[in-house]
Amino acid sequence: MKKAELKELSTKELTERLEVAKKDYIQQKINHSITPLDNPSKITLDRKMIARMKTELRARELNIKNSGK
Repeated sequence: MKKAELKELSTKELTERLEVAKKDYIQQKINHSITPLDNPSKITLDRKMIARMKTELRARELNIKNSGK
């Protein structure tokens, strides 16, 4: 998912996708510790995507605060 696609999502959808991504990320880490994954770089990519989602949510939160002044 690209940054532009994240901006198009509603806050509720973004929050839901973030929760799902976190659960998948944790599950992948557990699975990788038991048996190595074919593509371990996917863990890194998932972690970066979670960070992008959190960044977008934080930016929206700050925009709401700034527009309320």
